[in-house]
Amino acid sequence: MTYKYYLILCLIVFTSLANAQDMQEGFTYLETGKYAKAETFFKTVLKNYPTNKTAKLCYGRAVGLQGDSEQAVTIFTDLLKTYPTDFEIKLNYAEALLWNKNYLDAKTFYESLITENNRSFPALLGYANTLSNLKIYDEALIYVNKALEVLPGNANALTSKKYIYLGYAYQKQQAQNYKEAERLLKENLTLFKDDTDTLINLANLYLIADRLEDAKATYTFLKTNQETKHIALNGLALVAHLNGKEKEALQISEQSYSNLETNTNQKHIQPTTERYIQALIWNKEYKTADTLISKLITDNPNKNWLLSLRATLNIYKSDFKKSVVDYNRILENDSTSFDGNLGKANALKAIGRYDDAYRSAENTLKFYNNQKDATNFIKTLNANFTPFWETKTLHSSDNGDNKAYAVQTNIEFPTSTRLKWLAHYSYRSTSNKVTDNDAKSNDFALGLSYQILQNITFKGTAGITAAKANNNNYTQFVTDLSLNIKPFKLQVLDIGYKSEIQSFNAELLEREIVMNNLYANYNLSTNFNLGWFTQYYYTWQNDDNNRNLLFTSLYYNIMAKPSLKAGLNYQYITFKNQVPTIYFSPEKFNAVEIFANIIKDEVITKPKSWFYELTAATGLQYIEDDSSQLTYRIQGKLGYKFTERTLLNLYGTRSNIASATAAGFTFSEIGLRFKWYLFDSPVFRK
Repeated sequence: MTYKYYLILCLIVFTSLANAQDMQEGFTYLETGKYAKAETFFKTVLKNYPTNKTAKLCYGRAVGLQGDSEQAVTIFTDLLKTYPTDFEIKLNYAEALLWNKNYLDAKTFYESLITENNRSFPALLGYANTLSNLKIYDEALIYVNKALEVLPGNANALTSKKYIYLGYAYQKQQAQNYKEAERLLKENLTLFKDDTDTLINLANLYLIADRLEDAKATYTFLKTNQETKHIALNGLALVAHLNGKEKEALQISEQSYSNLETNTNQKHIQPTTERYIQALIWNKEYKTADTLISKLITDNPNKNWLLSLRATLNIYKSDFKKSVVDYNRILENDSTSFDGNLGKANALKAIGRYDDAYRSAENTLKFYNNQKDATNFIKTLNANFTPFWETKTLHSSDNGDNKAYAVQTNIEFPTSTRLKWLAHYSYRSTSNKVTDNDAKSNDFALGLSYQILQNITFKGTAGITAAKANNNNYTQFVTDLSLNIKPFKLQVLDIGYKSEIQSFNAELLEREIVMNNLYANYNLSTNFNLGWFTQYYYTWQNDDNNRNLLFTSLYYNIMAKPSLKAGLNYQYITFKNQVPTIYFSPEKFNAVEIFANIIKDEVITKPKSWFYELTAATGLQYIEDDSSQLTYRIQGKLGYKFTERTLLNLYGTRSNIASATAAGFTFSEIGLRFKWYLFDSPVFRK
């Protein structure tokens, strides 16, 4: 923060009246901010009077105030050599150090000045500004108040005080001490009523602290001021977006964008245009956004804010590689760019370049210490590679008097971003009081998941199933091998082989039926909310039976927060042999249903918050050539995230849809699941 002395404190009283009168024109140039003319004027004076102290001092100020702070320091250093005890020259030298951003030197020098004269207004205010630049805000407030004691109501000191408060609040905000930051900003408002800079900072604080209603109220107040109307509307659009109200965000942005005129303050045009394009992207109006971005880039090539918008658009369209190209161009222009560094991290994560994503996010924090979005990104990425323990207990029953109890445990232990070690154990007890059958099984498997390429991940487990039934005890080798492939954008393909023991009830478990499955899952997403999932299983069994199973689902994403979708499912099953007395094995089975699903994902749920999922479906099933049967299916989950590392949820399902084991039955299952991350972060990043 800079300030002017009252015409350089009468521009050195020691100069003779005649000389001062001769230099009045130069003084006026300094007073009115015409520093280039002042420099020329005093340079001319110095040619005729090279030892004139006032002319040399004024020349140094003119040079420094134009931006050549280094030369100003040199000029005042020379003056100090000639006049080592002149307090006014010392003040100007100290201020030149401030201009030149030599804050540590300025701090030491101002301290000596205050020791020499602790009632000097310029010394006290200069020291306060120096401390502020060094981010020592608590002491800066003390000294700016001392300056105001000397000259109450001084405009320069009041301006410094306001910005010291703003800097102090921002420091607390960066440290995520939001309560203290709010206190400082509100205290600033008591001193500077309705100050727009403070209100804008307060609204931004509320956004970062996720106090969206408070942010909305603050922006609504700012909207009443014509000077801040565009800022307020842009803020309100962002609040609407963060609340998941995308249409409202676009409506507000359109209002602000349409009000841009030729006489609009230039500093409002870019952020308003930027927010409008962002709102188009949020609403998936990609073509309109692309057209506008392309036009603006043609007129303003290589502008970082436009490259960032195009990169954001491509992220929403899942063109992540194109986004990386634009983010790299941004960083070529400005290596410190927040959008460039963190945006690139997000794009790299999406294409499976996790190590590079870490580096890019950490690079963001080098320039923006403790920045919340960057730290949250790293936390989210860490969650993918932090070892965890997951245990689930369940109880199931059906109207055929089959009951089952089970405990399942999974451990995942990543040792790099590419390699995860896997372990699984489950115990299952099934019984039927009517048939007097009961059986128990223990499953144990070990395996790994390895990212072969950015878009291909191998997962493999192998183990044993040990079963004990009324008339049969045995051990079987089981395995599950698969490839997860992302062949093109918005597409995911899983192909694999899995062997397992049919263990739905005690009778089947006793028969030791081994199922060998070749399977494929394919999911296609689109940029217009429509999605399609298809699953195919070909199964051959050791009882000489084969099965074909096809399931396909066409769905529409209605809402993003929480995720709400609805659609149509179709299932087809056929067996080579029909053995209805043993298990459900029709020659042909068809089922169609409509469904709706709502999810608040546990991954994005914050600690000390609830998450949930509910699916409801109904339809018709056709077994062989029989008449249609009405079906229903209800599945639900309700959980609580205690901390970043622990969560617990209850889940349940009830259905009357035929399966590979039975027809004309109702099935219920209820369970409890606990997940615990073993460490705060990945073991390979300790």
